Amino acid sequence: MANEKKAVESITSMEEDFGQWYTDVVKKTDLIDYSSVKGCMIIRPYGYAIWENIQHQLDKMFKETGHVNVCMPLFIPESLLNKEKEHVEGFAPEVAWVTHGGSEKLQERLCVRPTSETLFCEHYANIIRSYRDLPKLYNQWCNVVRWEKNTRPFLRSREFLWQEGHTMHATAEESQEETQRMLRVYAEFCEKYLAIPVVMGRKTDKEKFAGALETYTIEALMHDGKALQSGTSHNFGDGFARAFNITYLDRNNQLQYCHQTSWGMSTRIIGGIIMTHGDNNGLVLPPFIAPTQVMIIPIAAHKSGVAEKARELKNQLGLKFRTDIDESDNTPGWKFAEHEMRGIPLRLELGPRDLENNACVLVRRDNGEKISVSLDGLEETVETLLADITASMYNLAMERRERMTYTAHTFDEMKEIAANKPGFIKAMWCQDPACELNLKERCDVTSRCMPFDNESVSDICVCCGQKADRLVYWGKAY
Repeated sequence: MANEKKAVESITSMEEDFGQWYTDVVKKTDLIDYSSVKGCMIIRPYGYAIWENIQHQLDKMFKETGHVNVCMPLFIPESLLNKEKEHVEGFAPEVAWVTHGGSEKLQERLCVRPTSETLFCEHYANIIRSYRDLPKLYNQWCNVVRWEKNTRPFLRSREFLWQEGHTMHATAEESQEETQRMLRVYAEFCEKYLAIPVVMGRKTDKEKFAGALETYTIEALMHDGKALQSGTSHNFGDGFARAFNITYLDRNNQLQYCHQTSWGMSTRIIGGIIMTHGDNNGLVLPPFIAPTQVMIIPIAAHKSGVAEKARELKNQLGLKFRTDIDESDNTPGWKFAEHEMRGIPLRLELGPRDLENNACVLVRRDNGEKISVSLDGLEETVETLLADITASMYNLAMERRERMTYTAHTFDEMKEIAANKPGFIKAMWCQDPACELNLKERCDVTSRCMPFDNESVSDICVCCGQKADRLVYWGKAY
């Protein structure tokens, strides 16, 4: 019978090959499968359950800030996409086009949405008339298509899931506040619920979103020292409003252009969770988004009372936590390794001796700690442990980020750090695009963001040596 069971498969060490480690984890933990469409992935139930938990909490946070959900079409007419020149130029290389409906050639090509600014703008132009119609705080949960050349599950695929908020405001001040407010929502979500520390800041003009006045980002650092742009928020000013003639009558009966924002977070954040918290045994999932928070393993389940008590505990804990029980005929050791690989935050072991002592053993996935606890007050014990796991995961990720954050004062220092020390590099910049390009070409780093807390590590640009007062986080990125 043992030969018929699935063996726990080995995972490549991240120190040996980080890319292969990542691929092993997403495949062997059943997060995804590959599709016959190159660059697209099938998100399997375990992976999709993570996304559902992310979606549920983010949607709650959006609605608490006054946003409502809508649903826009999948297709964008070419003429509509072309209304905002800078925007279409930014997305042109990634657009997928529909040219035929059935066997008939379409009179106008349809773009499969890479993002939905133009669709929202067309709609807003039809429904906004007066200051009384503002603000419009819309969000949608959908899929988009971007024809990426190099793909990797979750991190960069040709089709992915996300949410995209698109809002309209009466003034520049209101749209700026909305842009930064939603960035703070993303930061809170990542840090509080995903245990991922992030750096908040503004993108340089070179790195900002196509058509945006300003783009803000949260940047996280992965195990291998590469940055992951984990959520973005864009202030469009009135650029799209002018292109699409989105106007309103103000309180003085004067015609004004609206001011617009957009913001998004995608299934890419699942890749961020894997690469921030995972280890050589597989996933380490933050309790809040783990599909199963507690896995019960009966030991010697054939002994009197063990299986019955295990099922009773499942029903008891299941009222408050996402709880499952493994009653398969695999060995306990196999089960331990399997559920560890799948990143389940807490394992509850229950055997005959535990039953005699009115106790069980709880094993933490984050640090492997085993503790024997009373079955009395078990819900409170589990709740405390899950909270501590989240805090410990955050602290570990923060300690790693601080350890892998360096400071460069000169070009030679920047080049040496970039070549030999993976991580964030803090350095001053004169805000000349030529210096930014030079650093990318000669040091193989990109600007990740200009943090809001603009500390100073020098008074000269790391590239050209001229006067500089803007700190930038630089690094290699996914």
